[in-house]
Amino acid sequence: MHVGEGDRWLKVGFVAPVLVLLLCVNIFPLCYSIWLSFTNADLVGVDLQSVGVLNYSFLFSDPRYAEALRTTALFVVGSVSVELVLGYGLALSLRDRFRGKAVLLTLLLIPMMMPPAVMGVYWKLILDGSYGILNQLLAAVGIGQPQWTTDPDLKLLSLLLIDVWMWTPFMLLISLASLNAIPSYIYEAAAIDRASRWRVFRRITLPMSAPLVGLAVLLRATDALKQFDLVMAVTGANDGATQTLSALLYQVMFRDGKVGMASAYSYVVLILVIALASVFLRYLTQLQRRAGAA
Repeated sequence: MHVGEGDRWLKVGFVAPVLVLLLCVNIFPLCYSIWLSFTNADLVGVDLQSVGVLNYSFLFSDPRYAEALRTTALFVVGSVSVELVLGYGLALSLRDRFRGKAVLLTLLLIPMMMPPAVMGVYWKLILDGSYGILNQLLAAVGIGQPQWTTDPDLKLLSLLLIDVWMWTPFMLLISLASLNAIPSYIYEAAAIDRASRWRVFRRITLPMSAPLVGLAVLLRATDALKQFDLVMAVTGANDGATQTLSALLYQVMFRDGKVGMASAYSYVVLILVIALASVFLRYLTQLQRRAGAA
């Protein structure tokens, strides 16, 4: 056996166990759940039978699914949009060096480092209509005491508030990295040409930072589409005003006990995430080409 061939088999020997483990942990559950989505699998142990596409056809006629899809879409658009604007604005403010920048940046990043479920419980206490800190402060200035977690018109807004507080630092961090990656000589050339601040921002800063910021939007949007922990911690999975697709999937699985139906629900969510990611990736590729041409 040649030395080169021996090295190749040595590499295969090191990599093969990891690949087998990944196949067992990821591929098998994926294929098994796909098969379950075409059956009448139930937690109570009924006779397992194939039902074809009945689960998927019922899904699209279920009014709960349409409402959950609407709630999820509002949550994704609202949270990601606000986080993008606030995060990018903060990044522009923190781009220059100043004393205490490292300490301030660390403090701003703390919410992103906390577990979402734990933060959901803390914020539920803060937003409590009777003894919450926020309502006590509002009452002190004579604004009133909104019922943040019980009023159907304010429940989704409360979740948006918590999510924006938690994930704006993520947008800040990525936006700051994209701004710092822009070469300084480009700004020096713009200063020599006496370009205005708005022109520099519109022609240099925004286009050159857009690809990385767009990637941050993609990551946050796909994560927000799967929102579950905040819903469970603040309002619960059965609340119609805040029931996202993932919360509805949980309800179908563990309250109704319909494993096959829940599997079908999960793959529709997966298809939505893949579709959104594909659109964003194509857009990001175009942005990168434009930035490279510039």
